[in-house]
Amino acid sequence: MKSVNFESGLDNERKVMVSIFWTNRKAARTEGCAPFKIKRIETENETYTPSGNKLLKISDDIMKDMVQTLDAGKSIPMEFNIGEENINVSLSADSFSVSVEKSPEIEEEIIEKLEMELTKKFPSLCDSFKPRVTPQN
Repeated sequence: MKSVNFESGLDNERKVMVSIFWTNRKAARTEGCAPFKIKRIETENETYTPSGNKLLKISDDIMKDMVQTLDAGKSIPMEFNIGEENINVSLSADSFSVSVEKSPEIEEEIIEKLEMELTKKFPSLCDSFKPRVTPQN
């Protein structure tokens, strides 16, 4: 497991999206274009998992719950899957931890990137990423 503590002026919603984006992006380097699946998000109030064959998407209600959890000083454990890699993440308002099962070098790559991105005023975030992890009307 690798971790980083950070100071960031970003709002908590942006921290969530940047953290998930770079976790996906760095894992895709070893797993290719396999689908990125959100397996579990655990907030202070609820545990979110996919229903049946549907993919878990970060709805406005889930994001609101995640932001409230971070605002309350709590961390949010999350589980992702991409290809053969399973990724466990814990995000708080000022720290991020990641562990992977198959390719430990991914942990270091994610942490290095988030050390840079979470301290920027305008972190890099691909415009096409948000529609892939949020429900579309």
